[in-house]
Amino acid sequence: MLQTILMIALTLFGIAIFITFIRILLGPSFSDRVISMDVIGVNLISAMAIVSILLQTKAFLDVILILAILAFISTIAFSKFIERGVVIERKRHR
Repeated sequence: MLQTILMIALTLFGIAIFITFIRILLGPSFSDRVISMDVIGVNLISAMAIVSILLQTKAFLDVILILAILAFISTIAFSKFIERGVVIERKRHR
């Protein structure tokens, strides 16, 4: 029973990732695309957790942690780019 529920959840996460990918392609603004990429990151993390449960292993937990950190950093970088136009500001000395 648990296997069936997890497979259904994995399928639904796959569908959600596909729909969100379409949102990235068709998004009217750059902000929509950034949020869609963040949603895909969260859905991938959830799907990997389900796969880890299905395979009864802890091997994916490190990958989940790294993916979560990368998704967070990329969202912050894109948000900063939208706000200021640059990600890393460099002060020029004259």
